[in-house]
Amino acid sequence: MDTQFLLYIFLMLFTAWLFGAFFIRLGMPGFLGHLLAGILLGPTVLGVVELSHSIELLAELGIFFVMFHTGMELDPKELLGHFWPSMSVALGGFILPFALGFLVAWIFGGTLYQSLFMGMGISITAIAVQAVILQEMRIHKSEIGHVIIGAALVDDILALISLSALIGLARTGEVSLPALGLILGKTILFFGGVILVGHFIMPRITLRLQDLGSKTFMFAITTAIFLAYLAELAGLHMIIGAFLAGQFVRKEALNDRIFKNLNNTFFAVSYGFLVPIFFASLAFHLQLSWNLQFLFFNLIIIAAAIAGKLVGCGIGAAFFGYNLRENAIIGFGMNGRGAVEMVVATVVLNLSDSLLSEGIIDAPLLTKDQFSGLVTMAFVTTLMAPIFLKRYVEKACQPGERAAFCDLWDEERKPR
Repeated sequence: MDTQFLLYIFLMLFTAWLFGAFFIRLGMPGFLGHLLAGILLGPTVLGVVELSHSIELLAELGIFFVMFHTGMELDPKELLGHFWPSMSVALGGFILPFALGFLVAWIFGGTLYQSLFMGMGISITAIAVQAVILQEMRIHKSEIGHVIIGAALVDDILALISLSALIGLARTGEVSLPALGLILGKTILFFGGVILVGHFIMPRITLRLQDLGSKTFMFAITTAIFLAYLAELAGLHMIIGAFLAGQFVRKEALNDRIFKNLNNTFFAVSYGFLVPIFFASLAFHLQLSWNLQFLFFNLIIIAAAIAGKLVGCGIGAAFFGYNLRENAIIGFGMNGRGAVEMVVATVVLNLSDSLLSEGIIDAPLLTKDQFSGLVTMAFVTTLMAPIFLKRYVEKACQPGERAAFCDLWDEERKPR
């Protein structure tokens, strides 16, 4: 094994552990320290660790394990019970940021394609980031937690469908309705097939699992990888498959002791090893320029992204009777970006280079400054989400104002 790779992993984990412990002592989520570790070690400050394919692979595994663990923690009946509020929040939190991102890019001289891709870029919510935030605050099992996770799932699907539509538009000059129909068909087929398998077949298999060790863990991993593979075939992200796998390998289908052992194993592997690498590597993508026009553009994009999510999600939540404070919690809960943002921006850049070389377009789909603006915005909103979410949760849990999730929030202060 490459000794330099081992050194990089050691530096990332050790620094993330130190900074994470510091933020936890301040009463903040530990992953903020992991982001800070990435800023310090990455190209932004010291540049002692270089992003490599191996590190990116570990980061992807971090997302994979987090989403499987989140699926195990959440009750699918609760998620389905909050389907319509989640859908409303997702639509509001996707459409308004999209419109604001398009408008900002257009005002700053962007082409039609650049403005469309910028709008789509700031409309994304990173479900893996939201899962980590909600779990660290212990409110992921609350009503609002289910709404946020459900809305983030829908948001990711909307983003991937929109990406496909915009890619088709850039390639041919028109939106291909058959292509969009195929995407929707594959999405429906994927969810329908997974639900049928999970409902009728999985319980019969899990009831036979009585092993507290490797067999159950191997079965869980195999299931998660298979569903992640099917999700990718359907044109979705692998994390959606991992999440659904966690939904089926859950407490109701397993012996309590087996479930607890499996849950603890996935929690330790993800939050103790892979999640710090994921967040530290996320910070490696941060690119800053001290050009005044670039900084001003970044500030406007960040403001549009935050306002779009807060107002859009708030309007969606208000239709279902949530008050202003709950709307703010949902809005900030949906405000973090991250991995999906990076994937989408990279796909657009690669497509842009290809179409430019073929002479199909005469201007890039995203300029360097626009790409950097999206990355900076993703980093800042990921950093802000837990800080403001914590603030509004604390306000909602003051004496005399106890919200429904406050008992879970109180658990966060107790040792795990």
